[in-house]
Amino acid sequence: RRVSWLLPGMIRYRRMALYVGLDSSTQSLTATVIDGAAGSRRVVFEHSIVFARDLPQYGTVNGVTRHDDPLVVTSPPLMWVEALDMMMAALARQRMFDPADVAAIAGCAQQHGTVYLNDTYAAALAALDASRPLAEQLQGVFSRRESPVWMDESTGPQCLALAHALGGPDEVARVTGSRPFARFAGPQIKKFAAGNPAGYAATRRIDLVSSFLASLLLGAPAPLDPGDAAGMNLMNIRTRRWSPPALDATAPALAQRLPPIQDSSARIGVLARYWRDRYGLPSAELLPWTGDNPSSLVGAGLVQAGDVGVSLGTSDTVFGPVDTPPAEPRWANVFGSPTGGYMLLVCFRNGSLAREHIRDRYGLDWPGFSRALADTPPGNNGALMIPWVEAEITPTIDSPGLRRFNLAEDDAAANVRALVEGQMMAMANHWDALAGRRPHRIRATGGASSNRAILQVMADVFGADVYPAASTSAASLGGALRALHAVEAARGGADWRALVADFVGGGGEAVAANPAHAAVYHRLRGDYAAREAEATASSRT
Repeated sequence: RRVSWLLPGMIRYRRMALYVGLDSSTQSLTATVIDGAAGSRRVVFEHSIVFARDLPQYGTVNGVTRHDDPLVVTSPPLMWVEALDMMMAALARQRMFDPADVAAIAGCAQQHGTVYLNDTYAAALAALDASRPLAEQLQGVFSRRESPVWMDESTGPQCLALAHALGGPDEVARVTGSRPFARFAGPQIKKFAAGNPAGYAATRRIDLVSSFLASLLLGAPAPLDPGDAAGMNLMNIRTRRWSPPALDATAPALAQRLPPIQDSSARIGVLARYWRDRYGLPSAELLPWTGDNPSSLVGAGLVQAGDVGVSLGTSDTVFGPVDTPPAEPRWANVFGSPTGGYMLLVCFRNGSLAREHIRDRYGLDWPGFSRALADTPPGNNGALMIPWVEAEITPTIDSPGLRRFNLAEDDAAANVRALVEGQMMAMANHWDALAGRRPHRIRATGGASSNRAILQVMADVFGADVYPAASTSAASLGGALRALHAVEAARGGADWRALVADFVGGGGEAVAANPAHAAVYHRLRGDYAAREAEATASSRT
């Protein structure tokens, strides 16, 4: 606690330059506060509000509502409103720092979720009463009571229709940065406009979760940034403006319902009077919110081309900054990066579930899995596995099933290594093809990033050293770093690399690539790519 005794009941705080990052994920709202003063830069406060635990009145499970149709997944937007009110109260009453020292706030939210608002919305924001809870005053602003979120998979027909209208899925990817995906906002809007025309007609504004929450802080409708707007299949990824053909193919008069797009570093105003009067917070500068993936890019310290992150979770993802979008994104997603340029993300559905499948198939626990991996030679004596336990995203495979090559099914250790090598070679091959360059360093995140045997395979396959991530709150930290960078840039300049170096790192000893092993994988990756191409072609026949 950075305080000194003054009088009973009074606290004197050491003056700090504070920056707040907020992250509204699927399950929780997290705040990270950093001290940005030179020489004392560090995280000074973190706090999370878990929706299902702390706001049980909304009846969600892990932050979402399931429906009779298993493909439909939504969340109540009023829950996010109440969570933000609770978080700002928590920031005001904590005793680690003086809230008056908060200079700027930026945030992010789960990507793709849409919030539908009626014609009372802007007036309600402008007339907020600091004596009343926020949720109580905003109950009537929604033209749709539930928000479809990224887990919703109910828009397959709309994806097909958009692809047909715009010249095919590859053309949609070339223009907007991604093929039409069911979770993306454009198909969700198309479904609502066609299925509920009266509800759509009553909708004055369609926000993403990010711009909706930024609007609450601003007290006025806020813009979108190119990072989150790219997750809609509606923005031209190169011009960073709405694509008229995509808008016309989605819903009537859609342009007038969408927020404007502004640069991620734009300063859009100051914290609304509601928050200043209700909680005694200062007139902090506000930035546009972005999506959780672009914010995590910054929070993981990936701010220059050649930096790559690999997240080993339910799905595995490989992501990083690139200077220009690939000419043919194919299975990738391209978003605007908060640092300028672009973020490339490639998702592989067969992540931890595939690792758990092989672990359980051979009766192993995780220590046994690691021993099996360590006891087998790099390259696995040429044995390969294509690990499609489930239908795959990259490449698009609807017919799951493990594919083994020169691999005996009864050899547990060889199957463990074949699985991990297959996952890493798939990620490395697709990343290099899309990004046009190999990484010079990798930041590993996600549950399996604590397994150094897996990280060693990752380092050897990619041919780059792997650094375990230090923070489990990369998205909210990314918001705080964006806020600090914007203020420093306004004062005459800021260096992203120097800034993130003060906050990112310390996650554990780096796992160095072994040059001899990397040479083995350099040859084997070509064999894997050929086998994958054959399996992809056969699945389409």
